[in-house]
Amino acid sequence: MCLAIPGKLLEITSALDETFRIGKVSFGGVKKDVSLALVPEAKVDDYVMVHVGAAISVVDEEEANKTFEVLSQLGELDELNEQSELG
Repeated sequence: MCLAIPGKLLEITSALDETFRIGKVSFGGVKKDVSLALVPEAKVDDYVMVHVGAAISVVDEEEANKTFEVLSQLGELDELNEQSELG
């Protein structure tokens, strides 16, 4: 199953223009680079929903925390943690 996972935008690491922005997002301590092309309004410290390496929406912190907790309880974050351990 493909899920969007909430994470906190820590920094914008590349910004050639608004279309090709890349940001570093933390998913409960696991940090990944993601495309911000679909969320031009996203700014540092926002929470974003990430699907297949792209942020697809901005959400509030409370919603992000609830979603992350549910996904964690369901074991849906195991792959994210395994990827972090590999590289």
